[in-house]
Amino acid sequence: MKTLFRALLVGAATVSMASAANATVTASATAGCATYATCGPLPITYDFDASTPLVLDAASIVGPGSSSGNFAQPLGSTGMYFSVGPSTVVHNNVTIGPLVSSFSLIWGSLDPFNILTVTTMAGSTVFTGTDIAALVPGAADGNQTSPTSNPIVTFLLTGLDQQAVSFNMDSDTNAFEIDNIVVNTVASVPEPATWAMMLLGFGAIGFSMRRRRSAKQWDLRQIA
Repeated sequence: MKTLFRALLVGAATVSMASAANATVTASATAGCATYATCGPLPITYDFDASTPLVLDAASIVGPGSSSGNFAQPLGSTGMYFSVGPSTVVHNNVTIGPLVSSFSLIWGSLDPFNILTVTTMAGSTVFTGTDIAALVPGAADGNQTSPTSNPIVTFLLTGLDQQAVSFNMDSDTNAFEIDNIVVNTVASVPEPATWAMMLLGFGAIGFSMRRRRSAKQWDLRQIA
């Protein structure tokens, strides 16, 4: 029984380590379009037209329309949108949620100085405008009307990266704009590490019951 207990302990540690190691954040991108509904995922979860707890700094909600030299409405965006840069704030954070399988957004007028960092329970992954342009494929040239410079970007998350999901936007030059965030969530099921701990607990209970049964049998033999 001690051997089984040790095996359960090793198995729990192995599953827990594998869960963390397999966590990943990857991105894909497709060309945007003038009418979002014809090329973007639906339904839209957050479009910045209504108050939302996701945005930590309301100063970055701008529009509708563009302001020359400050921020530009992303292609396919209507109404209000989110902009980061010296005209609003240089760094800003958006919290997505606790259990997220993927999320997508319009990334407006790709520029090399646009930086989006996805942060999760497993760590952080950095994507630049140049990185995203290569996925379309397109150019990170700041074009405000080109579909390939205003792509719809999807971030896919696995393992521990599905938990405590947020992203930070940085741009030291005007501007970095996004809109139409679509969030897909995962069912609230135990992580592999949780299953491993449950298995370890069941093993400990079985070991304890086995010891009590053996002790009772010994007492009966002594009486006999």
